[in-house]
Amino acid sequence: MTTSTRGASKVPAVLVLEDGRIFRGRAYGAVGVTFGEAVFSTGMTGYQETLTDPSYHRQVVVMTAPHVGNTGVNDEDPESKQIWVAGYVVRDPARVPSNWRAKRSLDDELRHQGVVGISNIDTRALTRHLRERGAMRVGIFSGNALPDEGTMLAEVRQAPEMKGANLSAEVATKETYVVPAIGEKKFTVAAVDLGIKGMTPHRMAERGIEVHVLPARATAEDVYAVNPDGVFFSNGPGDPATADHPVSVMQAVLERGTPLFGICFGNQILGRALGFGTYKLKYGHRGINQPVQDRTTGKVEVTAHNHGFAVDAPTDKVSETPYGRAEVSHVCLNDNVVEGLHLLDRPAFSVQYHPEAAAGPHDAAYLFDRFVSLMEGQRA
Repeated sequence: MTTSTRGASKVPAVLVLEDGRIFRGRAYGAVGVTFGEAVFSTGMTGYQETLTDPSYHRQVVVMTAPHVGNTGVNDEDPESKQIWVAGYVVRDPARVPSNWRAKRSLDDELRHQGVVGISNIDTRALTRHLRERGAMRVGIFSGNALPDEGTMLAEVRQAPEMKGANLSAEVATKETYVVPAIGEKKFTVAAVDLGIKGMTPHRMAERGIEVHVLPARATAEDVYAVNPDGVFFSNGPGDPATADHPVSVMQAVLERGTPLFGICFGNQILGRALGFGTYKLKYGHRGINQPVQDRTTGKVEVTAHNHGFAVDAPTDKVSETPYGRAEVSHVCLNDNVVEGLHLLDRPAFSVQYHPEAAAGPHDAAYLFDRFVSLMEGQRA
């Protein structure tokens, strides 16, 4: 439940973590109460893309950059039709936005969409705490009549956990829609929306692909009804261990040998489809400065991430799967977490990060070209 109040910067707010750590500050955005999983993002820019990324559904995002909101909010950068974060935490919000594209302030946008936030807290201390203790449930409470600390902590501990959460259908499109190819149409792709970002089909459209975006509950029959040259599985929120339906759809695609590309949640779906497990990371990877090595080329890329789960696959050998041989194609250089998979005997691959990277960097944009090459090879 949230309510909007003008002049919220003077309203007291409290952030309560499930382990009992408390931070006191001022309300930012809407005034009210919100709960979610506390995670931190290391990007210094691109906050609009972060806020509107459906993968952040039911998460309270802590910004590690100290100044947020400097460029305001525009109408070109959102990745979806709404803000998806459950709450927002910043240290020093901009008093006045300054950018030629800005239409309104970030504070006003958060308030308009009912997103409860907190400012004027030590986000560096909070980030260090989450790195040491791990991502955990959190509540933000704001207003002039706040509950006592014991009551707030009890409410936080009653909130649902991210582990075991099945969320993709909550953020995905309810109806199929089409993003037309830009210029000459070369291919048709069926994209299963598990929480897709707007820039993803745009990146494919730039390469002459007509993208049919399908609901998360789409069946294999729905996928092949559009006569696709390739199939794409998007990013999305929640625990991949709950995603039995998209796993079964992907297995049907693998059976038919259609070129397949998955990102983020789609990488975890591929991992499960191949028989690998998944697990929850201690605090995850979120931000736009994560180093990843493409082991097929040796190239190191700076990449955009947003994931709290990972695929449990061996990084030191080729694995036998029901669909042929598979290997880990990308690894994170910070912690050796699996960041990509590809099959050696079928046209399928995936990465754990975001090659569309609207806010940058763009090191991984070539992966869309790799998908095009798979479809060209299949057609030939």
